[in-house]
Amino acid sequence: MRSSVAGLVLGVAPVWAHVVSLSTGELSVDGPTAVYELRMPMFELAHITHPETALLDHIRFDDAHRTSASCHEEDGSYACRATYEFSGLVDRLDVECTFFQITVPNHIHILTASQGANGDQAVFDQSFPRAEVRFRPPSRFETVAREAAAGIWRAVASPAGLLFLLGLAIASRTRQEGVLLAAMFLAGEWVMRLIAPRIPWPLPPRFIEAAMALSVAYLAVEILLLPEAGRRWVIVLGLGLLHGLYFAGFPATYLAGAAATQVILIAIMVAAARQLPKVWRARPAWALLSAGLAWFAWRLVR
Repeated sequence: MRSSVAGLVLGVAPVWAHVVSLSTGELSVDGPTAVYELRMPMFELAHITHPETALLDHIRFDDAHRTSASCHEEDGSYACRATYEFSGLVDRLDVECTFFQITVPNHIHILTASQGANGDQAVFDQSFPRAEVRFRPPSRFETVAREAAAGIWRAVASPAGLLFLLGLAIASRTRQEGVLLAAMFLAGEWVMRLIAPRIPWPLPPRFIEAAMALSVAYLAVEILLLPEAGRRWVIVLGLGLLHGLYFAGFPATYLAGAAATQVILIAIMVAAARQLPKVWRARPAWALLSAGLAWFAWRLVR
């Protein structure tokens, strides 16, 4: 069983590319006016009927009024340029970006905003469609805290991710093994940050969470059929690589916040699982298997 799963992991490795759908934008503010420039890969727009209007309608800058806009294809990307007017001078902006509604659910938009020598950066996705940009140099603490908080939320907002952590707790036969499995899982997530940018092919939108759900089902099967198997940390390391795809498109501080949260959750879950009599561990494993397969099926149809 392990050899077949390992073969599957290696077999799908070539399609672990473009972990997330990604676009970039630059907002230059000058007094009460601003210029916004958007760049998005052309393949993200294949299903959008009128991207020249739809895209810019899905990003809003406070109370700004859009006065002009133009879009065109350029070197495999779709480039848009729009001008805005504000009601007065601004030193900070509330920005709302919902590109994920018209592209794919895992779309990420990275916005760089500047006003003279001052600037800020914000990252938007389905979990964080709104952010505030400030036109003063953010402190290192502010940057790290904001990105880490986003990573924490991303970790607790993934049902498949939380189910897998529960599976790790149930699979840990001793406290020492729980520490080892957690370490290997986190190591896999971090290593994927180095691997993902080097894989050239695009990834289907629902692949990541569907694969994460399958990893939950596999771990449940191993608990049920191989309760005394050794070297379980090897397969957990491989599955950690797969889960790392969920964070690979974000800055390292996102994963740092998520990893800290995962450590706390695993510690709590392992402590709770250790209170269960050994004979009862099959019951939550069956529940995990059902939940993993159900989530996999749901991600295939949604």
